[in-house]
Amino acid sequence: MGASFRLGRVAGVPVGVNWSVVVIFGLLVWGLSADQFPRAYPGHPGWAYALAGIAAAVVFFLGLLAHEVSHAVVARRNGLEVQGITLWLFGGVAQLRGEARTPGAELRIAGVGPLVSFILGAIFGAVAAGIAATGPRGLVFGAFAWLAGINLVLAIFNVLPAAPLDGGRLLRAALWRWRGDRTWAAIAAARAGRVLGAALIALGLWQFLTGFAVGALWLALIGWFLVGAAMAEERQARVGVALSGVRVGEVMTAQPQAVTPEVSVADFVDHYLWAYRHSALPLVVDGRPVGLVTLDRVRGVPADQRAGTNLGAVSCPPDQLVLARPDEPLLELLPRLSACADGRALVVEGDQLVGIVSPSDISRAVQRNAMREGTGGQRR
Repeated sequence: MGASFRLGRVAGVPVGVNWSVVVIFGLLVWGLSADQFPRAYPGHPGWAYALAGIAAAVVFFLGLLAHEVSHAVVARRNGLEVQGITLWLFGGVAQLRGEARTPGAELRIAGVGPLVSFILGAIFGAVAAGIAATGPRGLVFGAFAWLAGINLVLAIFNVLPAAPLDGGRLLRAALWRWRGDRTWAAIAAARAGRVLGAALIALGLWQFLTGFAVGALWLALIGWFLVGAAMAEERQARVGVALSGVRVGEVMTAQPQAVTPEVSVADFVDHYLWAYRHSALPLVVDGRPVGLVTLDRVRGVPADQRAGTNLGAVSCPPDQLVLARPDEPLLELLPRLSACADGRALVVEGDQLVGIVSPSDISRAVQRNAMREGTGGQRR
C-alpha cells in the first residue's frame, strides 16, 4: 500500500493519499448527503445536504490525519525516524523506520493515536451538545454529532487488543514489559489480530445471511485486512528471531560489480546485464555509490532511446539510496529496505562501496539461521 499522490508535509512529515481514499470519501459523502442526513433532518434543499456531507467527510479525514500525525510526532520524540504518512482505505498509517526500543516507548507511540481520536470525539460531542441546548437540531448539529460518534468509534476500535491495530501495539508493549521478550509479545499480539479478523469475517457472513449486505461486506473486508496484516506481522516477528544478532557484513555480497553513471542504457543491456547476470548494479564514482540501477528501471526506457540515455538518468538517486555499514545489525536495516532502491541496500565503509544486500541475501540468511536453530543441539 503506497501513496498515489502527495499532499505536502505536516509537522515535517511527508503526507500522501492512496487512491482508495477517493472511493471512501465518495461513499461517505453519498451516504451522509443522500441517506443519513435527509432521513434524520428532512426539509432542507439538496445542496445543503451535499454541503454538510462534504464538510463532515473532509473533517473526518482531517481527524484521521491528526491521529497519524500524533503517532509520527511521538515516534520522533522517542528516537524513531518517520518515513511518511499515508491515508488509505482503512484509515491511515504512519510509516516508521525501526522499532520502539522499550515497552514504554511502544506504549506512548501506540496510545497517542486513539487518545487524539477520543479527544476529537469529545470536542465534537461537546459542540453538538451546545448546539442542541441553544436551538433546533438541524444539519449543523447532525454533522457534529456524526463526527463525534465516528471519532469515538475509531478510538474504541483502534484500542482493541489485536495487531496491527493500535491496541495490538499496546498489548505488545504490555506483554513485552511483563515477559521481557519482545518477539513473543509481537507473535501473541499478531495471533490476537488473526482471531479478531476471523471473528469480524464470521460476523460479516452472519449479517449477510440475515440481510445486512452492505454492513456485512464492510465487516468482512476489515476482517480480511486484519487477518492478512496480522499474519504478516507474525512472519516479520519470526524473521526477527532468525536474524537476531546477524550483522549486515555477514549476509552482503562483497565487492559487487559496479558501473559508472555515464554508461548508456544500451551498453548496460548489451554488456553488463547479461555478462554479470545481476538484476541490480550500483553506480559509483571513485568508489563512492552515487546511484543504483535495476532491471525494472531499465525496462522502462524505450528501446529507441537507450543509446542516448545514461544510467544516471534512470537510477535511484544518491539521496534516496539505502546505505548500511558492515557492522550494523541486519534487523535495523530491514525497515529501511522499502525505500527507493527496490529492496536493496548498498554497504559502505567510510564513503567507499564494499557490498550490496538484496532480498535473496536476506532470504538465504533466514533459511541458514533457521537450519541452525533446527540443529542447535548439535552445534558447539
